[in-house]
Amino acid sequence: MSPDEVLPEEQNPTTDEPTLIESAGESQSETAPLEEELAKVSQQAQENWDKFVRAQAELENLKRRADKDVQDARKFGLERFAKELLPVADSLELGLSVETSDNPEVEKLREGMELTLKQLLSTLEKFQITPVNAEGEKFNPEQHQAMAMQPTDQAEPNTVIKVYQKGYLLNGRLLRPAMVVVAQAIA
Repeated sequence: MSPDEVLPEEQNPTTDEPTLIESAGESQSETAPLEEELAKVSQQAQENWDKFVRAQAELENLKRRADKDVQDARKFGLERFAKELLPVADSLELGLSVETSDNPEVEKLREGMELTLKQLLSTLEKFQITPVNAEGEKFNPEQHQAMAMQPTDQAEPNTVIKVYQKGYLLNGRLLRPAMVVVAQAIA
């Protein structure tokens, strides 16, 4: 090969090196802004993903709260009505506790009141309104309201010995506390 002959650029080793180095330097300087842009976009995508995950969690919490509110409305929707109905049951029970004479008319009236009270209590039970059993039980401030304390040796201290007014629960939630007299140790 003579010195006048020139190899094509592809085969000329001296020409290739500077071109590769120059193009590598140029590509690094050209890709640096792109890499920065990619980093910014990646960070923004991660922030958006985090926001999306938080929004999903918030929606799930909102759904659970709404479901609980609906269940509570179903369970305890009768609360106000039941509170208004309880004095009727109290009046019937009080009427039945009064001593009666041997008069047959009074006895028929008493039987009618007993049947009415029984029917009322069974209706209340159908709607999960249950009486709080208090007499003879340990005093429970969550279900009983102490009206008085009475010293006695007939019952253990801190035990309910008398019920003035029955308490009621609606689906396990206190509707009205039982008004009671609590036993106290004799000093």
